[in-house]
Amino acid sequence: MKVCIITTGGTIDKVYFDAKSAYEVGESNVPNILREANATLDWEVVNLLRKDSLELTDADRALIRATVESRPESRIVVTHGTDTMVETARALVGVPGKTIVLTGSLAPARFKFSDAEFNVGLALGAVQTAPAGVWIAMNGRVFDPANVRKNREANRFEETET
Repeated sequence: MKVCIITTGGTIDKVYFDAKSAYEVGESNVPNILREANATLDWEVVNLLRKDSLELTDADRALIRATVESRPESRIVVTHGTDTMVETARALVGVPGKTIVLTGSLAPARFKFSDAEFNVGLALGAVQTAPAGVWIAMNGRVFDPANVRKNREANRFEETET
C-alpha cells in the first residue's frame, strides 16, 4: 500500500525569523520526519502549497481536492494549517474510494517541543486503517470533520455535537 502525502503549508512547516514572529512557510518537514522515524511504508510527498491556512482560498481547496482525486493512491494524508483544517476536510468529503486524513501541528516541526511528529505518525496509522472517507488526526484522536472544531483557547481539537 502506497501513501501519498500532500503538503499545503501551515504551522507544521513554518520557519520563524525573529522574536516578532516574522515567518514564512518553508520546505515540508514530512520527509525528514519519516526518515528519522525509520518509517518503512511506501510513501510519496507532493508539495502542493506553502500557505498559512488562514490564507487558503476556495480555489486552493478546489486544487487540493483535484489533486487528491487525480492521485492513483487510495490512501492520502494532507498536511494543513490548523485554523482552517476543518473547512478543507469538509471540502474533501465525497471523494470516492479514498481514505483521506488531514493533520498538522500547533507548533512548527522545527521546534524542539512540537506535536508535528506525533500527529504525522497518527495520520499515517489512521490512513492505513480507517475506512474510506475524510478524517482529521490531531491531539491523539481521529475525528470526523462533520463534528470537530479547533478550540483556540485550549489549543486543541475537540469533538462537537452533531
